[in-house]
Amino acid sequence: MGRIKRLQRAAAPVPPMPAPAICPLCEREIPDGQCDAHHFVPRSHGGRDTWVLHRVCHRQIHALFTEQELASHYHTVERLRAHPAMARFLAWVRRRPPGFIERVRRSERTRTRRTDHD
Repeated sequence: MGRIKRLQRAAAPVPPMPAPAICPLCEREIPDGQCDAHHFVPRSHGGRDTWVLHRVCHRQIHALFTEQELASHYHTVERLRAHPAMARFLAWVRRRPPGFIERVRRSERTRTRRTDHD
């Protein structure tokens, strides 16, 4: 009887590995350590829901758009993808490996706006 129990334990199913996270913007797999939580509506504007994005995609969003722009217009994946600068970035980053990291530079337009509000 002891041997049967040992065989049953050995044959127990292995729990499935969790599916890798997929970035809703670039549609690439997000490796461990490269995921950021993004509020599509910024918390400062009442947003609560978060989505997991590639770190590089998340940084690009905040480099291109102010919080006001995100809250008023760019609060969905579809709207972000439709913006010409974001579409160019996504086309470019899709050709990179999933773990790719690039320094993202804030656009001059958003840098100017941020200093106006400070």
